[in-house]
Amino acid sequence: MRKIDVFTHIWPEAYFKALIGIVGEMHAITARSGRVPMMTDLDRRFEVMDMFGDDYCQVLSLAAPALEAIGTPEQALELSRIGTDAMAELCAKHPRRFPGFIGQAPLSNPAACVDECRRAIEEKGAVGMQIYTNVKGKPLDLEEFAPFFDYMAKAGKPVWMHPARAQDFPDYQTENLSEYEIWWTFGWPYETSAAMARMVFSRFFDRFPGLKVITHHAGGMVPFFEGRVGPGWDQMGKRTTDRDLAPVLSALERPHLEYFKEFYADTASFGSRKAIEHAVEFFGEERVLFASDAPFDPEGGPMYIRETIRILDALEDEALKRRIYQDNAVALLGPSI
Repeated sequence: MRKIDVFTHIWPEAYFKALIGIVGEMHAITARSGRVPMMTDLDRRFEVMDMFGDDYCQVLSLAAPALEAIGTPEQALELSRIGTDAMAELCAKHPRRFPGFIGQAPLSNPAACVDECRRAIEEKGAVGMQIYTNVKGKPLDLEEFAPFFDYMAKAGKPVWMHPARAQDFPDYQTENLSEYEIWWTFGWPYETSAAMARMVFSRFFDRFPGLKVITHHAGGMVPFFEGRVGPGWDQMGKRTTDRDLAPVLSALERPHLEYFKEFYADTASFGSRKAIEHAVEFFGEERVLFASDAPFDPEGGPMYIRETIRILDALEDEALKRRIYQDNAVALLGPSI
């Protein structure tokens, strides 16, 4: 049984150079990533991977920040192309270690986005595309992004959705910045959940049949708040007096909770056994995939992999363990993985 880690982050050398050329001085999330050797040093990455045996492998994706947050639409497109080409090359050179990669969709460049996603998937072999929960503050359910989701649904390839929020998103209206990195600890799970809700109530799964979205960090807040998401939203509109929200639910072809269960989730929960259990209970055994979020742990790589494997290895259900480690990824990403 292989352990296919479907969400690990990297900055290939060519991409890292291009990124530095645009952002200049490293700061915030960029500086944090740049200080982790495993992000840019392949020897260190291989050293960490070897700690977990020959059956452990990684699906590669570019690390934050989102392309739209660091450059112009033209620069986002160029970085997307560089990242795709570099990760495709790594997968070709090291197929056992890296059985696949995730392209980065340049959503801030709608005119070129679909063509670049098509190139990444159909020419370079990307197993899917990564997006963020907002596009420089814009929600994903704006019509300008619809062609991307339409293409991904028709291509049958999954969308990896990574949360995006920085310290300039304050916790209180009277402040300008989020304190104590609350923007990350609680803000990112909220971002994921809010984006999921916008997709559901904007009828994404009705409009784009076959759309597959993998939510990071075990589905954000949604599994834990199933009661609020389900029966709580059955009463949508009763807490609102300035507009009629009743048509939102009636426009859906099925009960809204069923759509939330159509998302996939990964196990990147920073060592939280309960988070993984909630994800499995909510999304189902066939919609949870092994992921560690390496290398962003206090040890710079091995800790989140080790702790996630520890939790999964302790599962008594061998069939479930196999699904999460391997079978769900193969079913979703294709036999080439």
